[in-house]
Amino acid sequence: MIIKLAPALATYSLLPIVNAFTQAADVEVVTSDISLAGRVIATFPERLTDEQKIPNNLAELGKVVLQPDGNIIKLPNISASIPQLQACIAELQSQGYDLPDYPEDPKSDEEKEIQARYSTCLGSAVNPVLREGNSDRRAAAAVKKFAQKHPHKLRPFSENSKAYVAHMEGGDFYANEQSIIKDGAGKVTIEQNGKVLREIDAQDKEVLDATFMSKNALRKFLAKTIEDAKANGVLWSIHLKATMMKVSDPIMFGHAVEVFFKDVFEKYADEFEKLGVNANLGLGDLEKKLEGSDKKDEILAAIKAIVDNGNPNIAMVDSDKGITNLHASNDIIIDASMPVVVRDGGKMWNKDGNTEECVAVIPDASYAFFHKEMVADCVKNGQYDVATMGNVANVGLMAQKAEEYGSHPTTIELAESGTVEVKDENGNVLMSHECEAGDIWRMSRAKDIPIKDWVRLAVERARLTGNPAVFWLDENRAHDANMIKKVNEYLKDHDTEGLELPIMNVTDATRFTNARVREGKDTISVTGNVLRDHLTDMYPILELGTSAKMLSIVPLIAGGGLFETGAGGSAPKHVDQFLKEGHLRWDSLGEFLALAESLRFIGQKNNDEKLAALTEALDVANGSYLDNNKAPSRKCCEPDNKASHFYLAQYWANALAKSDNAELAAKFAPVAKELTEKEDQIISELLAIEGKPQDIGGYFHPNKEKAEKAMRPSATLNAIIDAI
Repeated sequence: MIIKLAPALATYSLLPIVNAFTQAADVEVVTSDISLAGRVIATFPERLTDEQKIPNNLAELGKVVLQPDGNIIKLPNISASIPQLQACIAELQSQGYDLPDYPEDPKSDEEKEIQARYSTCLGSAVNPVLREGNSDRRAAAAVKKFAQKHPHKLRPFSENSKAYVAHMEGGDFYANEQSIIKDGAGKVTIEQNGKVLREIDAQDKEVLDATFMSKNALRKFLAKTIEDAKANGVLWSIHLKATMMKVSDPIMFGHAVEVFFKDVFEKYADEFEKLGVNANLGLGDLEKKLEGSDKKDEILAAIKAIVDNGNPNIAMVDSDKGITNLHASNDIIIDASMPVVVRDGGKMWNKDGNTEECVAVIPDASYAFFHKEMVADCVKNGQYDVATMGNVANVGLMAQKAEEYGSHPTTIELAESGTVEVKDENGNVLMSHECEAGDIWRMSRAKDIPIKDWVRLAVERARLTGNPAVFWLDENRAHDANMIKKVNEYLKDHDTEGLELPIMNVTDATRFTNARVREGKDTISVTGNVLRDHLTDMYPILELGTSAKMLSIVPLIAGGGLFETGAGGSAPKHVDQFLKEGHLRWDSLGEFLALAESLRFIGQKNNDEKLAALTEALDVANGSYLDNNKAPSRKCCEPDNKASHFYLAQYWANALAKSDNAELAAKFAPVAKELTEKEDQIISELLAIEGKPQDIGGYFHPNKEKAEKAMRPSATLNAIIDAI
């Protein structure tokens, strides 16, 4: 799958190698463009030429995951923010695509329709479509052993560290949540003051939740954290999920921007209204809008004065460029940013380019409890030891748009105050809230079949590993209380004799898991959809140095398999480096591991001995790749992603040359010999483009020929691979 920038570039180099090997067992790996650019192009076919049109690949893959033999390898995906979407649209327009601008504040019906169509490309557009199964996410044994043998650096927490996490104590989604288990299928409406806002078709036995974030409570909380940061002498930082939670969290981000720069927004309110400034898009977008203002220099100076004043200091994304934590919502993705806080000893970068202890501001307690305990544990007990720490695997409930990630169509920034009610088709009120204008109201769902499958998978993993499988559920949270009922009911369907399957709230589960981690013991976390994302970045980044090396297997409910290749939060920076100096530091190990599981799935389903031998050889190659430390260097003019693909091919061919399958051994023995003998020449050719700027014809939508040329610069390697 071509899905995200750095992995997409890597695909130009890796795919020819993969197919040269897999076709020996009659398997072909094909790509499907569901990149942000691909999704945008597919959204407006009526405006494009026949040559420019592409099919709606995401919709087609949505059908594949419902087939009993569906098999998809999914690379990391851009969960686009509005500024990223706008940049993508501008690039496509410059390439001759007749696409409309994104209307931030639509006035006409036409503009509203354009915005609605573009909204399907925002946030987590891909995952809800493809994740028709629950997640089994863990570190491969070879990857974990390598990390312990070659531990990456975790920075120590200072004695008497002042780092901490702040969250709301009321008025947030956690505190306001109500939940029911639907009795019978039927239509459910969301109404405010008698007006229907949304309507859904609810299923029998599904869990429905309703909650809201109080605008006033949020702003008071944010203001208090700023004052507390001053008093405590720590850096102030905000952490949200404004990509996956594409409706609610950008609004929360906007409030953070306005509260931190309160004086600027109050003084220049009229000017900002005239310019169409939207705080939800951050300071980066504000700076663009100021290009049309004669007060540009005055306003920028006022913003800079607040940052320079350092009362408190604000966390920086790029201190050299003056880019703060409030520049763009996609810069502060919590599951990527909070692991870095823990990894770096409770610190983030300040305006002077130094690390400083921080307060991590996470408004909603639902997720903050986990991060609060992670930081508190390290403040109390010190940093983890990578060489000895245990592994934390995850079984995640995510099938059929489970929980918060499926709430986009039913998340509303309320235009007026009044009573919001959830009613069944008979007019009975199921849930009700008294809200004020500007509050963020949302309804989430978790269907019964995915919950039942989630419990099954947890029991299966506990049985296979012998490790405790902890259900992270809080009886004091309305949704979790109903989930606990379901878990207790469905556990009765399984043989749980001898298994450890405790149910704990988030704080207790974190403490239990971390105590085991420090003892070198492995634990399975069994969580809902959002916590799954937070845990499966936090623990792998601490254990392995990156979550991109995690193995993520999604047994699809229909019978197929989805194999995800890890996280791609740093992928855009990798592309920036590649364009600047021809060096791609993306590590494709996640793709290597997912490919092995994908092939294994096909081989086992079809009882294919040749494919089994090919897969076994790939397992050996992946082990050799790790043992010989062939991951790409971060530095230019040293072997990068392209070289790592060469080594995979060499190790795979060597393993096949020794295979018990005579046909494969005969086919790949000469390939192994040639790849080994010509290694120096190939590496030299791959390094020849290092240090040189690369033109691939586009950032979001590269030119295929240019990208392929840049990623396959070794004529010697290409000739060997193409001849297989």
